[in-house]
Amino acid sequence: MGYVIAGIVLFFIIVAISCIKIVPQAQAFVVERLGAYKETWHVGLHFKAPLIDKIANRVSLKERVLDFPPQPVITKDNVTMQIDTAVYYTITDPKLYTYGVDRPIMAIELLTTTTLRNIIGDLELDETLTSRDIINNKMRIIIDEATDPWGIKINRVEVKNIIPPADIQNAMEKQMRAERERREAILRAEGEKKASILVAEGKKEAMILEAEAEKTAAILRAEAKKEAMVREAEGQAEAIMKVQQATALGLKMIKDQELSKEVISIRGLEALEKVADGKATKIIIPSEIQSLASLVTSIKELSND
Repeated sequence: MGYVIAGIVLFFIIVAISCIKIVPQAQAFVVERLGAYKETWHVGLHFKAPLIDKIANRVSLKERVLDFPPQPVITKDNVTMQIDTAVYYTITDPKLYTYGVDRPIMAIELLTTTTLRNIIGDLELDETLTSRDIINNKMRIIIDEATDPWGIKINRVEVKNIIPPADIQNAMEKQMRAERERREAILRAEGEKKASILVAEGKKEAMILEAEAEKTAAILRAEAKKEAMVREAEGQAEAIMKVQQATALGLKMIKDQELSKEVISIRGLEALEKVADGKATKIIIPSEIQSLASLVTSIKELSND
């Protein structure tokens, strides 16, 4: 009998311990009582009634990512391509997530595929390749509105890769190569044009500088010539001044010495001799000097007698 009681007590202890539940961080437990939703447990220690309460779903509140395989889509200009996407979502309401939709992951995948096909169907090939941000935003808004009744929040949608057909890829590569060659030719032509302009501007500046240098040199030469002429004129004026001063001094000296007419005549004769310098054939002798010569001759004759 004692073993039976001990077994019963042990059973109740085990049941009581099993009714104690601890909800970890970033998780939530959906609890049902007799098959109906009772409450949602969040982080902490909780107790459930034995046999009548049960944990219907353990929901992770962390952000999750769904990576879908490439899906075939058709653009507005009838080009079939493969596009793969990734959806980042968070469960905001564990109750709606548990009871809102059956297999929510599959539902999100199908919703993403249909939304992507609808958006791409309104775009042409070039717009599809250059409008990833627009596609991502449209898909996020549409999927988030559709999954809101399921307690799911779509944080962002990313188009990972767009794979056009092989012939389209080859045509795009050729077009890209031609565009690069065109840009290269334009850049080369612009470079040559700029180089020609720079050379022409350099020649122009050189000619201007050369003309300015010649102008400056001509001005300097004219100024130097002018200065030389001024100096020469000043020299000539100074020489004339000195001659005049010497003449005046000579006249003053003659006046001071009170020379006789005979001395003046002899000096005039000496001056005539210097003027002739042995080259003149004819010399006109003033009458005063002729009288002086006659006087000298008479003196010589008297002395001989």
